[in-house]
Amino acid sequence: MKDERGHYYTPSLQHPEVRMYVRANENDIEFRLYNPKEPVIWEKHQWMPYAAIEKAAAMFRERGTDRNPLALYDMDIAKKLLEEG
Repeated sequence: MKDERGHYYTPSLQHPEVRMYVRANENDIEFRLYNPKEPVIWEKHQWMPYAAIEKAAAMFRERGTDRNPLALYDMDIAKKLLEEG
């Protein structure tokens, strides 16, 4: 899907208003979350390369937390959206 912000998918079926935007940047794919109920997320957080997201996920695993930060970031969907243009 695509709108004025760019290509996006819905990372959570429980919250269809939340969108994960994706873009290609050199040899990486970057992600940025938008939630209309919390616009500060979009305003304060910049585009995040997938490599940085993976690094953060490793840190969560090392701490033994049950949170999975990778759950919102779907590289397969991102690649498909960008291929389709």
